[in-house]
Amino acid sequence: MQQHWTEQRVPAADDAEIVLHSTGSGPGIIVVHGGGVTIEVYRRLAVRLADRFTVHLYNRRGRADAAARAEPYDGEQDVDDLAALLTATGVGNVLGHSGGGFVALRAAARGLPIDRLALYDPAVQVNGLFPLDWVPAARAAAHAGDIARAMALTGAGLNTQSATSRLPLAVQVAICRLFLRTPIGRTMGDLLPTTLDESALIQQHDSSPQRWAGITAEVLLAYGGSGPPYYRPTNEALARVMPHARTLAVPRAGHDALNRAPRHLVDALADFFATPVTSQQAHS
Repeated sequence: MQQHWTEQRVPAADDAEIVLHSTGSGPGIIVVHGGGVTIEVYRRLAVRLADRFTVHLYNRRGRADAAARAEPYDGEQDVDDLAALLTATGVGNVLGHSGGGFVALRAAARGLPIDRLALYDPAVQVNGLFPLDWVPAARAAAHAGDIARAMALTGAGLNTQSATSRLPLAVQVAICRLFLRTPIGRTMGDLLPTTLDESALIQQHDSSPQRWAGITAEVLLAYGGSGPPYYRPTNEALARVMPHARTLAVPRAGHDALNRAPRHLVDALADFFATPVTSQQAHS
């Protein structure tokens, strides 16, 4: 049976509209997607949660049906848009992936009404653990119009666990040229300059984990057991300072596991979001 989706247009702080795509029934969850993609890759996740939750997807600025992004990019508009959605829906559950995890963390640190915050492989720089020294070269390649080279540098810089990242750069570039011919590759290529801007911003926000210690929401910091190795120490550092946080290693899962939505990850997220929040913890 085909999944039923609804659309709602929510006014943003700058009078633009945020298009909210929703499915399912039950308590709401707002998904903040990662860089380089649109909400399309999260529809499988939404469908697999839809029997227990109402899942809300939206494209962040500069993607698909979203409004243009303000320049120069400082990430504030991302947080403002999430604030507008929290207010419009009354939802207190947020799920952030990769760069979307950085947005969600900033929103929680600002004190937005988030009761439960689940992050999968959040792209946040803590004590220099997140490898971002490749960003200047990738941005230079993208600026020069060599998207395949920029993508190869990005892939090698982020996927440090991958055998592909150890191939000669020329081979990686050739692989990326082929990938750019696929639908998902074209999308990622088109969005790569935006993704690199976000990566540079994350690098600029390098800090000790104490920066995030004031987040009082219930927090689940999940990472893929088969994914890049730096997410584990990053999540553990964050969990040590947040009063209501815990980590979760997801076996047989890479960085894209949230998109693939394996049952063991979906069920872990469902269990987390179904756990009641005590009155002392809610918005404390």
